[in-house]
Amino acid sequence: MTLLAVAHRAGNSMARLHSAVALGADVIEADVHSYRGRLEIRHLKTLGPLPWLWDRWELHPASAPRTGLHDLLQAADGGATFMLDLKGRRAEIGDRVARMLHAYAPGRPVLICSRYWPALRPLDRLPWVRTVLSARNRGELVLLSRRLRAEPRTYGVSVHRSLLTPAVAAALHERVELVMTWPVNDPAALGEVSALAASGRIGVISDEDDVLRRVVSFDVEKGGLSP
Repeated sequence: MTLLAVAHRAGNSMARLHSAVALGADVIEADVHSYRGRLEIRHLKTLGPLPWLWDRWELHPASAPRTGLHDLLQAADGGATFMLDLKGRRAEIGDRVARMLHAYAPGRPVLICSRYWPALRPLDRLPWVRTVLSARNRGELVLLSRRLRAEPRTYGVSVHRSLLTPAVAAALHERVELVMTWPVNDPAALGEVSALAASGRIGVISDEDDVLRRVVSFDVEKGGLSP
């Protein structure tokens, strides 16, 4: 029974990155956008021609400094393992990320995930990269199951917690090595998700440091989570 602590969006800011590394997170997740020839690390989205970045109730000036993917790769300390979440529906982002990983992190293990699976294809040529297919809704989960039957060599999947029943987790573990899920932001959610590790390796994607610490302190011998 194995749980991995995945710090959700922790790579999107340098302060959060260092905090997640310090608490011992196994994986640091960061969002990657391709924008005007640059690979940027941010969750906020552009607002067309308007000079703003937004997400739900957030609004920020587009002129504010933005972290590039190369900045993140160079700033990593403590041997952090990244999971880069490729945003948007452009296949070319995968090719650009592959080139940057070859230049800035050759041979360094990294996970790459996306809901737009064609973007992951260029990463298959890098032997140190593991790709993760993401599914946010039920329709995507159906397509994911079909994809795994057609391509059994897929390394991992990331499935929204509302879709990940014990039966679904067990079926996915028959096809892949790692099943990740989000959001897991409170002890009750963590208790439900930890039970899914009975069928295989589970990545717990969380925004909360307290949850990540509990995952890090998971005791395999006791088969539970420490207080």
